[in-house]
Amino acid sequence: MKLPSHLSIENSRLHIGGHDCTALAETYGTPLYVTDLDRIAGNFRRFRAALTAYYPETQVLFAAKANGNLTVIRTLAAEGAGADVFSSGELELALRAGMKPERLLFNGSSKSPADLALAVETGVRVSVDSIEELRQLNAVAAEAGRTAAIAFRVNPALEVPTHPKIATGLKTSKFGIPAEEIVAAYAEALAAEHIEPVGIHCHIGSQILEVDPFARAAGVMVRVAREITDIGVNLEFIDIGGGLGIPYHHDTDPAPTPEEYATAVMPVFLQGIRECGIDPALWVEPGRWLVGDSSVLLVGVNSVKRAHRTFVNVDAGFNLLVRPAMYDSYHEVVVADRADAAADGTYTVAGPICETGDLLAQDRELPAPHAGDTIAVLDAGAYGFAMSSQYNSRPRCAEVAVSGGKHAIMRRAERLDDVTATMETPDWTA
Repeated sequence: MKLPSHLSIENSRLHIGGHDCTALAETYGTPLYVTDLDRIAGNFRRFRAALTAYYPETQVLFAAKANGNLTVIRTLAAEGAGADVFSSGELELALRAGMKPERLLFNGSSKSPADLALAVETGVRVSVDSIEELRQLNAVAAEAGRTAAIAFRVNPALEVPTHPKIATGLKTSKFGIPAEEIVAAYAEALAAEHIEPVGIHCHIGSQILEVDPFARAAGVMVRVAREITDIGVNLEFIDIGGGLGIPYHHDTDPAPTPEEYATAVMPVFLQGIRECGIDPALWVEPGRWLVGDSSVLLVGVNSVKRAHRTFVNVDAGFNLLVRPAMYDSYHEVVVADRADAAADGTYTVAGPICETGDLLAQDRELPAPHAGDTIAVLDAGAYGFAMSSQYNSRPRCAEVAVSGGKHAIMRRAERLDDVTATMETPDWTA
């Protein structure tokens, strides 16, 4: 199996950022997320450099939904990242991490009155998803005596090669305003007393392993930019979203690089803005590509059971990594204490959750796992802990950061008291 540069095998043990995964599991216990902060910083620099080589006025926004750990967001903030935020919680985290409000975009198709009020209060730009939302935001801004800077989210109606649950630019998607209706939306925004349209936004999906869809989306966006510029919109930015995928199948996925992405997208963008006679900033929103490969989920083997399959029963399941159950997603798995040993059988890694679908990895060729072993689930940094739950009343695990020669907790493990902390007992049930 090909391993990225921050993962290595030393003395038969898997290492992340130079740290022995088995030793980390012994120190902190399992299950355990381990994240290499240096890998995240390096990924960010590479992505930004690929785009700014073509156009210096490029701002990389981290798609905060991918990983909401404050230490991760602070690492990216220190590199100059902004963020695409999808809730008031993500907005507050980005601000706490030190991100500047002008580098944040408040996205989402169903914002509450409280969300809109917070956006106005903090002065972040809002990606408006409907005409009704525009009118609500105008009223909230008027009540606060302020003006809200906005972009509209465009639905480009593009088919993309990814799982349908994460294809967000389809004609049938819940996100955005159809491209053919967008000029009328901007005309209304221009007439609204407490709205200033300053950008345009789209996002076509996630885990896309081809670059052509991104080039096509950029083409749609610059065409729309020309139309709205003609009616008087002064565009400060064009946000073409994120979605570049990573190679979960390390040996076979095509995995386009940021450089290949830039080669496909930037000529379309640059030609389009030249023809419009405008020079807006380019905003992009990678999430998975920045953090996906930065983390491993270390799980402990409880037992091995031979039935119609040989099940390796471990101490984490879709309560901590839901992607395999939700999307039929693939993650490489490695027996961390015998990482270079030859496979001697086919095994299915099964979690402890009371669901038949709680399988982290099916039918994998591995060296025989035994009770007490540690298995590393790779590429768990995006939509891993961020989508975890307390199902079956299982407290969520710790997260550990590594950087250089250091390692430390960046989120402690929950206890049962954390599960019950928000529960109340009505007096009439006592």
